[in-house]
Amino acid sequence: MTDHTSHAIRLRSVSRRYGAGDSAVTALDGVSLDFPRGTFTAVMGPSGSGKSTLLQCAAGLDRPTSGSVVVGGTELTGLSERRLTLLRRERVGFVFQAFNLLPSLTAAQNVALPLRLAGRRPSRSRVREALARVGLADRAGHRPTELSGGQQQRVALARALITRPEVLFGDEPTGALDTRTGREVLALLRSMVDGEGQTVVMVTHDPVAASCADRVVFLVDGRPAGELTGAGADAIATRVTRLEAAPC
Repeated sequence: MTDHTSHAIRLRSVSRRYGAGDSAVTALDGVSLDFPRGTFTAVMGPSGSGKSTLLQCAAGLDRPTSGSVVVGGTELTGLSERRLTLLRRERVGFVFQAFNLLPSLTAAQNVALPLRLAGRRPSRSRVREALARVGLADRAGHRPTELSGGQQQRVALARALITRPEVLFGDEPTGALDTRTGREVLALLRSMVDGEGQTVVMVTHDPVAASCADRVVFLVDGRPAGELTGAGADAIATRVTRLEAAPC
């Protein structure tokens, strides 16, 4: 018998189609994947392969057309919108490439936002703890325009972590950063997995970023196309190049 508690996320035969008839587009086509707790997984593949759709379905941001998504033992398929919203607020963290910080709020206020939206009053100590976790304890009173790109992304990370989520999802979280700053954010994610047992699932186009993960899952045309475990950037880049090579 499979131990369901050892997996933060389980996808079984997940498909996602948009539209109907001849114009229908299949973004995911019968995907079955497990994401073990306390691991760092990168998701890669050619443009249009379904990477972001996979992330959104796994995080409960989008509903699959068919199949099963289980997060921390909870089946998402039959949940009402209200219960799905509560699950996302309490058990899932999401970090976007564009940071999505509110410019009129300070770093501390941005970090506290998920708890306020949930009707909870965040304690100052909890907000300080989240900012300290990403190395920004001294930037609590700064607004986004007063922070570098890397600092803004770390505020976005702290905001995603304030609810202590079971899974942290990142959709190209280093895509808008320069190389050095991107590496700092990746090192932070890696340390959260190794030191705190956080589960991280990240979509990326960057083989170097993917090499920070425990494993890399590849998608092509909405289907899994193999994976690599503990691979370096060169091996990952070679696999991506093969997947992207169009037949003559």
